[in-house]
Amino acid sequence: MVSQFSPGFRFNNPLTAVWRDALASARTMTSVTVTAPARLHLGFLDLNGGLGRRFGSLGLSVDGLRTRVNARAADHMQVNGPDSERVRRYADAMRTALDLRAEYDIAVEDVVPPHAGLGSGTQLALALAAAVRRLHGLPLDVEGDAVRLGRGTRSGAGIALFERGGLVVDGGSRATPRAPPMISRLQFPERWRVLVVLDPHRQGAHGAGEANAFARLPPASDTEAAHLCRVLVMKILPAVVEADLPTFGAGIRELQARVGDHFAPAQGGHRFASSTVAATLALLENEGAVGIGQSSWGPTGYAFVPSLDAAERILASVHGRPECKGVDIRICRALNSGAEITANVNADAPELRQ
Repeated sequence: MVSQFSPGFRFNNPLTAVWRDALASARTMTSVTVTAPARLHLGFLDLNGGLGRRFGSLGLSVDGLRTRVNARAADHMQVNGPDSERVRRYADAMRTALDLRAEYDIAVEDVVPPHAGLGSGTQLALALAAAVRRLHGLPLDVEGDAVRLGRGTRSGAGIALFERGGLVVDGGSRATPRAPPMISRLQFPERWRVLVVLDPHRQGAHGAGEANAFARLPPASDTEAAHLCRVLVMKILPAVVEADLPTFGAGIRELQARVGDHFAPAQGGHRFASSTVAATLALLENEGAVGIGQSSWGPTGYAFVPSLDAAERILASVHGRPECKGVDIRICRALNSGAEITANVNADAPELRQ
């Protein structure tokens, strides 16, 4: 029996009848597969923090780049695939947190490129946590597991997008163990496309380097933070509701320019971590794309276009240009749903220890 689970408004709902029946009859789930899309980080809102919360971020789920994890009961723990050591640590942390004695065979089948500004670490952690919980018939706790696994300390966008997709805004972080709360979630226009520009030869700041960069950068002025919040509420979000791409693009470009200038000292004096991505985005903008920016610390960049036809036309126009040499430009679609969870149940499978 194969059961499909689509994340709803809350992940901590009681188990469905399918799950209760499966657990009561056999408690022998063969495997759980979790597929989580990449996310674009479209910018921070408050780099001042004077009101008690800091950061606040805007994020968007996109297709074409994904993390996929499969987990099943096993006699001995084994993890195969990319980033296996980190996945093993996540699995051990979940077993400790939930007081589980089970062993797992975990296959990391696909990953978002790491340290590229696409939320790879958060999506991998949440995918593993969801797989473990579903194997044991436990309700999901996305926010709680993010905290347990050390994710979402600055941005809550990746957590909210794992759950629901779309365009999300989080309300910033405080000095508490809770992840930043999601305060807005909108359906992104289905017709629009995103040109995602990858630079496989570079990585963005991460780990200790990222922490040191944040520590060295001065806080933004309260006037600057107030202006960015106004751009979000009075320009970007209404434009999404009304499917007004030029206004949305103008708002994202302004947000990205101001945030990019703030982070430039940590990026060699530039708004973009990759000069090749920056040059490519300039070409895309000249051809009609809007809302150019860098996702998180990059090097990944992005631009928005009104349709698939427009995306293909613009891509054809820049193909072979020397400014684009070495980058990978992908036509992506925004996703208005969260992670996909597929459970396979087989009465002949080995019993899962609780």
